[in-house]
Formats: sequence, C-alpha cells, structure tokens
Amino acid sequence: MALIVQKYGGTSMGSPDRIRNVARRVARWKAQGHQLVVVVSAMSGETNRLIALAKDLSPQPDPRELDVMISTGEQVTIALLAMALKDIGLKAKSYTGAQVKVLTDSTFNKARILDIDEANMRRDLDDDTVVIVAGFQGVDEHGNITTLGRGGSDTSGVALAAALKADECQIYTDVDGVYTTDPRIVPEARKLERITFEEMLELASLGSKVLQIRSVEFAGKYQVKLRVLSSFEEEGKETNGTLITFEEDTTMEQPIISGIAFNRDEAKLTVLGVPDRPGIAYQILGPIADSNIDVDMIIQNVGHDGTTDFSFTVNRGEFARAKKILEEQIKPHVGARAIEGDNKICKVSAVGVGMRSHPGVASQMFRALAEEGINIQMISTSEIKISVVVDEKYLELAVRVLHKTFELDQAAA
Repeated sequence: MALIVQKYGGTSMGSPDRIRNVARRVARWKAQGHQLVVVVSAMSGETNRLIALAKDLSPQPDPRELDVMISTGEQVTIALLAMALKDIGLKAKSYTGAQVKVLTDSTFNKARILDIDEANMRRDLDDDTVVIVAGFQGVDEHGNITTLGRGGSDTSGVALAAALKADECQIYTDVDGVYTTDPRIVPEARKLERITFEEMLELASLGSKVLQIRSVEFAGKYQVKLRVLSSFEEEGKETNGTLITFEEDTTMEQPIISGIAFNRDEAKLTVLGVPDRPGIAYQILGPIADSNIDVDMIIQNVGHDGTTDFSFTVNRGEFARAKKILEEQIKPHVGARAIEGDNKICKVSAVGVGMRSHPGVASQMFRALAEEGINIQMISTSEIKISVVVDEKYLELAVRVLHKTFELDQAAA
C-alpha cells in the first residue's frame, strides 16, 4: 500500500464524462489498497473565462478580488469529483486550499507556498477516504484567498506530496509522458521511461510545456518522485508514463542527450558601439531589469577601438518594450552607436546529464547544424545543456536534425 498524490489538469476535468472517467481511474487505484489525495484544476477554459469576465468590468482587476473569483473554478471541480466518487461507492471529501490550509505569501495571482497543514488530510486518509484538494490556490496569513499563477495546480500537487511524504506524485495530463522532443515536429520522438530532475528542469525552462517549472523545482528540492501520465488512456492500456527522479539510473549506459527542447517566443536585441569599460553591462541591463523584463542569453563581443557590441535575448512579448527602453534611455546615456532588434529568432537546446562524461557534444551539435546551412547567432551552455539561437524559419529543421544526430529516435540499449 502506498500514499499517492494524483493531479488532474483542466482537460481531464473538462466535462461530466471526463470527471466520471477520473473517478473510475481513482477507484482502480483505491481498489489496489492505496491511499489517495487527488488535486484538480478547473475545467478546461474556465479560468480564462473568469479572467475575461473580470476584464469586462475592469481593465486592471484588483489582484485580491481576481484571486477570490478565479479560485472558484477549482471549487466546482473538487465538489463534482467528490460527488462522482461517492456515486460509485467510495468515501470522498473535498477541500479548498484554505480548508486544507495551504499557507502562502500575499503575492496575489502568483503566490508562493510557505507551509501546508496536513492534519485534516491525514485524518481522512486514515478513515479510508479519498481526499480531493483544489489545486492552484491557498490562503495567506490574513485569511485572503491566493492563487499560485498559471500551471499552479502542478505545484499544489507536488507540495502536497512533499508535505504528506507521499510515495509518488502522479501528474495526469493529455500526454502519456515526457518525450525526447515534440512528436508534432518529430514523429519518431520517443517517450522516456525516466529522466532526472536536473534534465526535466532544463527542459521545462527551455520550452517543454509538459510540467510547470516551479513544480519541478519543488519536487527536486523535496525529493518527491514525479510521474507524468495520460488521463485519456483506456483501462487495461495504461502505460507507466515517465518517472522524474533524483536517482540517475546506474543500471544502464546513460544516454548522452535525453531531449531536444525549443522555444519560439524569443527576440534578440543588440546595442552597437558601446564604450568598452567596466559597468557597461549593468548600465544596459539595469533599466531592463527595473522594468521587470527577464533577460535570457547574453553576449558581449571582444572590444575594438574602445567600443564593443552587446547582445541579449528577451521574451518576444517584451521585445517592443525592451527596444523602446534601449532607444530612449540607454542609447543616449551610454553613447551607443545604434540599436538593432530581431523578433524572428528561436532557441533550440540539447539537454542531457550524459554531457558531463562525454566531451565533444557541442562540436557534434554545431557540425550537424552547419551541414544543414543553419547559422548559429548565439550560444549558451551549462553542465547539462547547450542552447543555440537560430533564425525562426529553421526551427523545425534544427530540431529534427539534432534529434537524429543524437540518435534519440532509437531506444536505449
């Protein structure tokens, strides 16, 4: 018997039929003798509907009141799932985040979890009851309802698993695991049986949309075993999904690269002809940071004649705002020659813990791209990843070429 936390997303809870399907799945796990805590999201599209409703009344809704409203989506689904479970003969009880007491800070719309009181859940579990908890929400020390930001139900699930010291946290989505890359671009992409937290964290941060990055960080910090599964597989045809674990598999040869990630939402800005002196990077990036614009990759060229060029990437949605700051504030302040921008770029990344023990991965990657005539504009590396910025029109070709180069279409020996 194990204590398992299961999380079901909006598509899994999208209709009465799908909620019944979740109830039957929960019942099968319960029949095996497991204790279950089930975390659910609002019905697919419901949070967007509520936000649109708020913005009809106020272009900038009050953050506290917005949290009061958008938290109701999950209140509906926890009650419906409890009803569905009781209807098939199981004991079930629903809890909002405040009723569990998921204590958060007071940052409305993107709160962080500080503590979880598991006493009520433990009591119900000991009484053979399925506990159903609203994802995405909590309560601050003043009793205000808070929400955790987009994808926050994943974080709720992992945090509850950590608090309860669960044997496993299962994240049910509309895909049956983590793939070597997006199967829509590379049909030969394979589902990974297991992957390390480090690799999953890199993949999530580099564009893989399977899991919210905060949930992976949380799971890694508290060593919660995560498993990604599909809630749409038919009974008897379920797979084991992908296990995300803090233990590297030492029973077999570690693949050099585990996955190829990509991100289309990138834009590049270059400040040309800035004085090559100490502090210039801060003078350029300080005002960008003060405007809450995240910078990703940074390159400063070798200086010539006392000047240098400074390039960095930002999210494409922040491109126009960042360019305006460079033109109006930074260019006259530092005496730059010109500002250039390109919002038709993308980032492609190879990720794998096997890089640590295999030299030459970068040269292999660069050669493969060069043979296809793909020019690399920027490069960024860490211990287990290599990222390149290329022209957006080459994204799919680059992903397919690298997937083939690193033999990710072939099962591990």
